[in-house]
Amino acid sequence: MSGRGHCILCHGFESGPDATKVTALSDVAQRLGWTHERPDFSDLDAIRDAGPLGDVAARLQRLVGLSRTAVARGPLVLAGSSLGAWIAGHASLQVPVAGLFLMAPPIVLDPAHPLQAARVPTSIVHGWDDELIPAAQVVEWAHARRARLLLVDDSHRLSAHVDASADAFAALLTALSP
Repeated sequence: MSGRGHCILCHGFESGPDATKVTALSDVAQRLGWTHERPDFSDLDAIRDAGPLGDVAARLQRLVGLSRTAVARGPLVLAGSSLGAWIAGHASLQVPVAGLFLMAPPIVLDPAHPLQAARVPTSIVHGWDDELIPAAQVVEWAHARRARLLLVDDSHRLSAHVDASADAFAALLTALSP
């Protein structure tokens, strides 16, 4: 086993593995001695006949497959932004994870698909002015799980709080470090 554990960092819808937030999380993982990867889901986001958010089911299956391989590297942390957070939560129900880091998580992707996740240490960063996901929904979801929640003066993209998000991720990884 190399490092303290492994992180899989999931970008949001119509974004990519080089997105600002997942790159910042990657830098944190590297600095703290965790191995990490940033899968590319952009091909699945482009499949419009699967739905308005691309092929969400295939996105989830890809993450589950990567996660099953990654657990051999030590404790696994799944992180994601927006749709990446939603699939990280759902994947955590299928693969043993040590923790979750969710940025701007969609609590209700659609009425049939609420956010679900394993009961593990969870840290969330969300914008008070998120135009897609009401902060009140995130507060309620986090409260029920006793998750660590950082609410910031920002919108859905959290672009003014990349450093705060990275700091929150560092705090989670530090708390989980053996």
